[in-house]
Amino acid sequence: MPNPILYNKKFDELNEEEKKLLEINKKSIADFVEQSSSISDVNYATRNAHAKTYAVARGTFWIDPAMPEFLKPFFDREKFDLFIRLSNAQLKITNSKKDIPAYGFAVQIRDENNNLLSNYPLVNFPLFPVNSVSTFLKLFTAINLFYIKKWSSLFSLIVQIIKIIPSVFTGSFIRNAIKLFSKRNDFILSFDYHSVGAYRLGDYMMKIKLSPQSVNKNIDKKQNMKKALKNYLQKNDFTADVLIQLCYNLKDQPINKLNVEWKNSPFIKIGEVKMDKGSLLDARDCSNELLSFNPFESKTIFHPVGKIQKLRDQAYKISVQTRRKINKLLHGKEVK
Repeated sequence: MPNPILYNKKFDELNEEEKKLLEINKKSIADFVEQSSSISDVNYATRNAHAKTYAVARGTFWIDPAMPEFLKPFFDREKFDLFIRLSNAQLKITNSKKDIPAYGFAVQIRDENNNLLSNYPLVNFPLFPVNSVSTFLKLFTAINLFYIKKWSSLFSLIVQIIKIIPSVFTGSFIRNAIKLFSKRNDFILSFDYHSVGAYRLGDYMMKIKLSPQSVNKNIDKKQNMKKALKNYLQKNDFTADVLIQLCYNLKDQPINKLNVEWKNSPFIKIGEVKMDKGSLLDARDCSNELLSFNPFESKTIFHPVGKIQKLRDQAYKISVQTRRKINKLLHGKEVK
């Protein structure tokens, strides 16, 4: 393999139009979070995405001693402690028995002194439907306004959805959409989970994939996902391989084109994520619900890379700041 391409801050830079649209979007995020308790009919301000928590658990990241030598300096211990949050991508929390199969597996890695090393919010779909920053910001703003203003903003939302249609007609996106549809009834821990965008690994750039080992996809299909997951983790251990791809060629591994999969970059196993049975925490506890998995709170050498990823920094910050303000007023609790 050739040498990996090194990180450059130019991958993250927004133009002036994108910066203006980001400010508009941040206002819509704050407005959404301020009203989120009434939108979801709960007694706390929710996240602006992946609002519905299925479970929060402790876990362990075990390092694979057989990983390539040039990666070992980034993993200087045998294991790392984890906080893990399993969620649904919907902005609104509902009590429906059947949720859309859009799941999150957020991982927080901590060192031996319980200091944060990195956050990785992974999802069960490897691609993102939009490459244009402007189009994404307009769509995200329209979605927020729809939840706040309902039908008065429906036309604007429809217009923005129509604009993204061309970008979903790639071979990669269609193939993965069909695969997701065929697995729509499968158990949440039987899915692979992906970083979608790229992350730094020192000066390298990588994508992450979490691939579970031997999980029955047909577990407790008659129960809602939250109960099925709780039952599983009370009785079973869970193990998943942690795999990464490195960026060697921007044509085959594009940083700012998120609707296609990386090719010609082999997966490298760097370790395993494990949750022991009985590792569940109380998801209803306010301190667990308010855990922040903002990847820009990670050490700089593990930050996200790319323009769409850069938007998440501001989105997470305004969401957390607003949640902290509202929840402190409601309960005297702050986001950790």
